Amino acid sequence: MATPTESLPATSMSDQPVPAFELPATSGKTFSTQHTGKPYALYFYPKDNTPGCTTEGLQFRELHTQFATLGCAVYGVSRDSLKSHENFKAKMSFPFELLSDADEIACKALGVIKMKNLYGKKVRGIERSTFVIDAQGVIRREWRGVKVPGHAQEVLEFTKTL
Repeated sequence: MATPTESLPATSMSDQPVPAFELPATSGKTFSTQHTGKPYALYFYPKDNTPGCTTEGLQFRELHTQFATLGCAVYGVSRDSLKSHENFKAKMSFPFELLSDADEIACKALGVIKMKNLYGKKVRGIERSTFVIDAQGVIRREWRGVKVPGHAQEVLEFTKTL
């Protein structure tokens, strides 16, 4: 569990308006939380081209058509550079955009940075988390400390209830 200064909001962010921010996205695009009108899922992951993050992205890729049928966009977010994201997206054939949060703008706004153990050392990193935001810009569900197997399917099932 992270200390309060390391992020995790004191209370759930569900049913709250998503904080306003913009991030550079792959394909030369810019993502803004102010693009209301359709629901979207933001999944935060630690690092491009690592086993768990690749598996998570592939699961969202496999379900992408079903998300699109529901009118729900999917975005992956990490602190990696746009160049890293472009390579990762191309290598894995992700049909959705990846967002670069090198300055931790979104990470801080949504409280996903925490202290983690990496090979016995304490490091600041992204806690794997997902947020579903409705067409009005309200966070309708959040998952923190996500375990990858089955997670994308769980997000899809929730999206069906919007």
